[in-house]
Amino acid sequence: MAHYREIGAIPKTRHTQFRDENGQLYYEELMGEEGFSSGSSLLYHRGVPSAIVASEIWELASQATVANHPLRPIHLRLHDLFDTDRAAEVDAVTGRRLVLGNGDVRISYVVTATVSPYYRNAIGDECVYVESGSGVVETVFGVLPYRAGDYVIIPRATTHRWVPDTSEGPSRLYPIEANSHIVPPKRYLSKYGQFLEHAPFCERDLHGPSTPLIVEGEDIEVLVKHRGNAPGGVVGTRFVYATHPFDVVGWDGCLYPYTFNIEDYMPITGKVHQPPPAHQVFEGHNFVICNFVPRKVDYHPLAVAVPYYHSNVDSDEVMFYVGGDYEARKGTGIGIGSISLHPGGHAHGPQPSAIEASLGAERFDETAVMVDTFRPLEIGEGGTATDDGSYAWSWAGRKL
Repeated sequence: MAHYREIGAIPKTRHTQFRDENGQLYYEELMGEEGFSSGSSLLYHRGVPSAIVASEIWELASQATVANHPLRPIHLRLHDLFDTDRAAEVDAVTGRRLVLGNGDVRISYVVTATVSPYYRNAIGDECVYVESGSGVVETVFGVLPYRAGDYVIIPRATTHRWVPDTSEGPSRLYPIEANSHIVPPKRYLSKYGQFLEHAPFCERDLHGPSTPLIVEGEDIEVLVKHRGNAPGGVVGTRFVYATHPFDVVGWDGCLYPYTFNIEDYMPITGKVHQPPPAHQVFEGHNFVICNFVPRKVDYHPLAVAVPYYHSNVDSDEVMFYVGGDYEARKGTGIGIGSISLHPGGHAHGPQPSAIEASLGAERFDETAVMVDTFRPLEIGEGGTATDDGSYAWSWAGRKL
């Protein structure tokens, strides 16, 4: 993010002595992207941020995937992956089940009602969509409250943990893990990084930590996900830190975690149907994230409000249905908590009956989060477990 923030106590001049009231020197850490050539923040620690006393293997849940071969569109029912009565036994980090993935992005799902371990993803940024529930994400930058509809953006290598508020039930989370950084689309930004007037959201819609979070402690375990020679190229390590990593008295810069709520997205509509890029909210290397929200629809007198049929020549499309009634998928069994995967090489679009039913519509009440990838997606164990097996034949109404 280009939006500068200053939180807590920092020295007047960077890279100079900064001491507490007892004369103890604080330890300055630069957390920066792309070497020293992109966004960064300076954090001031009470303890030495490099001081580990143990390093052990963390055995991850299965990261293996299988090809979508023979090629077919797929419907996955994510709500079947977890028993909500046992959500207190599942945390937001180790409980994730891989649904889809490729070399650029991994999509998982988890239902949790317990505090997660301390964790950092050293492979890429995470964008975690909150389908339901609320709580806080405790981070080295401070506390980040979350609620239903939030995208929680966590920069690569940010130490954090999830703390659900169980008074409102479990948190249903949809983590999108990148092998890159996740940022707003460049076309929404000025050459200096400010949101432009045509952008469907702006800086005031982004909410970061407001105060430091300081926790005392010794011998603190932190789970680290990083690159390695394993299925999916992902492995894990368990560090033990000599002192608590949440010891930052202040920080400033343009790199930090934040939330953006889908309700604050101002949809772009037109006289005729607008293509998916009009609904984009974030992007990473070789993928984009879009959202479809309740909105007025096309106002041409002969408009067809549902999408036209389209071929994904360069991408796979993943749609996660999170609210309302998605008009184009009526009659397929798709509902809240469903995913549809429409792979490149297959022309897809609305169910035939949905076209006539949409004529004359003035508004759609639907909420969905879409990920388009520019490399083929493979299916993780969570996807295999929830494949309905029949969606591919729904347009024809029969299977040979």
